[in-house]
Amino acid sequence: MTIDRILVVGAGQMGSGIAQVAAQTGLTVWLQDVAEEYVQRGLARIRDNLDRQVEKGRMSADERDSILGRIRPITRLEDGRDVPLVIEAVTENLAVKKEIFKILDRLCPPETILASNTSSLPITEMAAATNRPGQMIGMHFMNPVPVMKLVEIIRGLATRDDVFQTVEELAKRMGKVPVEVRDFPGFVSNRVLLPMINEAVYCVYEGVATPEAVDTVMKLGMNHPMGPLQLADFIGLDTCLAILEVLYEGFGDPKYRPCPLLRQYVQAGWLGRKSGRGFYRYDG
Repeated sequence: MTIDRILVVGAGQMGSGIAQVAAQTGLTVWLQDVAEEYVQRGLARIRDNLDRQVEKGRMSADERDSILGRIRPITRLEDGRDVPLVIEAVTENLAVKKEIFKILDRLCPPETILASNTSSLPITEMAAATNRPGQMIGMHFMNPVPVMKLVEIIRGLATRDDVFQTVEELAKRMGKVPVEVRDFPGFVSNRVLLPMINEAVYCVYEGVATPEAVDTVMKLGMNHPMGPLQLADFIGLDTCLAILEVLYEGFGDPKYRPCPLLRQYVQAGWLGRKSGRGFYRYDG
């Protein structure tokens, strides 16, 4: 199957990033969200990213305009249903995702592949909400999508080989490095990353060190480009908590138990960069 157009469901940070990279690859992209303001916000984020590339001389204004011209904003799923591939990129909530895939299964042509950008949730369970489990797959992009090379491609229990190969080839066309992983909680990236972030939060919670000290140790001592707490703020503390809860429930292992301080920050609305405060403050 040749993928020449896609529907991206969700115009947030991840969805808009996926739409941008797909349009840069030459694909026609329908970018959908539930309200016009959300879609326009996603488009504005894409436009800002491309404007920076023009300012730096990495692309021409004509190239930018061509990319933007391939992105079609919509608020109704029906308007983007006639595509060979849908990539869902909504909130990390299994019930919400399953409901979206039920609707997409009803709307889209029988041959359409349904992919989820989930960072931790079970592809097999999402597939069971549809009548096409063989055409359900995970396509986990890293944030920020236009910069990061990795895409975890997750096979559900019933995912067909040809579906995997089609998605793998598309990831390569998009300039990404696809890595095949099995459908286990957190896959590889977050199964390794989130326990490290959680342990960093415990260091603050137990008074071992300040957030600044923890991040400095990891940056200078372990050569990480960003400290784990700064990274957690960038990801979103609510997202970190949600992934840890998936890991804790999925494996039943206390090593994945979310730190109480992380839970408290989320309850307070301190979600990181997007809310203006997390382990650090972000003014403007």
